[in-house]
Amino acid sequence: MAQFKAAVIGLGKIGLPLSVYFAGNGIEVIGCDISPEVVEAVNGGRSPIEEEEGLAERLAEVVEAGRLRATTDTTAAVAECNVVLVIVPVVVGDNHTIDYDSIDAATKAIAAGLKPGTLVIYETTLPVGTTRERLVPALERGSSLRIGQDFYVAFSPERVYSGRIFRDLARYPKVVGGVTPECTERAMEFYRVALGGADLLTMENADAAEMVKLMETTYRDVNIALANLFARFAASRGVKVDEAIAAANSQPFSHIHRPGIAVGGHCIPVYPYFLISQEEGGELAFLREARKLNDSMPEWALGHVAQALGGLEGKRVLVLGLAYRENVKETWHSGAVRLIELLSEAGAEPLVDDLHYSREEIAAFGATPADAGSVSACDAVILQAYHDEYRSLDWARLAAAGCRVVLDGRNVLERGVIEAAGMEYIGVGR
Repeated sequence: MAQFKAAVIGLGKIGLPLSVYFAGNGIEVIGCDISPEVVEAVNGGRSPIEEEEGLAERLAEVVEAGRLRATTDTTAAVAECNVVLVIVPVVVGDNHTIDYDSIDAATKAIAAGLKPGTLVIYETTLPVGTTRERLVPALERGSSLRIGQDFYVAFSPERVYSGRIFRDLARYPKVVGGVTPECTERAMEFYRVALGGADLLTMENADAAEMVKLMETTYRDVNIALANLFARFAASRGVKVDEAIAAANSQPFSHIHRPGIAVGGHCIPVYPYFLISQEEGGELAFLREARKLNDSMPEWALGHVAQALGGLEGKRVLVLGLAYRENVKETWHSGAVRLIELLSEAGAEPLVDDLHYSREEIAAFGATPADAGSVSACDAVILQAYHDEYRSLDWARLAAAGCRVVLDGRNVLERGVIEAAGMEYIGVGR
């Protein structure tokens, strides 16, 4: 068995579980991060990420066993290792331009410590061709080494879901594509050990592997846009869209997703722009329209609340969930942020309940922190993220606090319970 020592660059919500998983499979890992607080926590065997299933226990085990340690010195860590994995963010700004600053900085630090024989694998989602055209030349410039002769580079997209990363690493095939055929084979050799026998999918090259992740996430965005379009159409015709979708999906060729109040997170609302940024002649206009439709859902949904209340001026509206989805602490592209903005612009007072956030964190978004279990007065409730704690909400108590309308932004609440409490129920296309 090959002896690997790996540096994992970026100890965020994907990078840290990945480091722990590799270490659990017997690989010595040095985790690298720019945050001294994160490094200190990891070296102390404490997880800075609370909501990832099994992470705290596994992290403590591999740190105690001496198979994982952390540092802020990426260059020094790379110099010690024969494998480097990069999982730092590439994000899209407000004007939909791609921000490479973090991955460029990480690549520069890697190049400074790169030694002959090292394998570098990028797991950060990237526009097609970025590994080959942008990152490999940067590694060559910074190290004076040559790809395919002195070092090796591959791309292998992370394909996991926060909250269940360890399960996903074990069950999802790992897509791998190298810049050269030998790069591919070296990356495959590493993953055979690091992933403990998980299925591997070999791609022709790094460009093809990059395309895979963009296709996966863009498919979901477009499919959700289609579901939202169906929901809006169904609402205008008095049709229950969730009932219609369930029936349509009983046909094996139909896989319509669920409509909802917003599409958030680091992936689905972001990665379509990686493709759009490379279009020629507007051939991806379809993807732009899907993005616009999904981004417009908070306005569309809030319009129904305004209609039911006879306007939003002076109203108190309780938003359940600041996070972009259930049971995580992450606000990236969260529909709650847009709802807060829209409610404030309409002269309403946005109240927000989310046990994952402190009162100060909620207030920083321009909302009034609130407790759904004890709020004294509100005119409407909007379910934005269906955290587990909302499954046992006392809807009768909310009705007693003055709530007249409940907007079920995820189509998961029981309509009968809401209406029995004396409130109007509004679903997304229900």
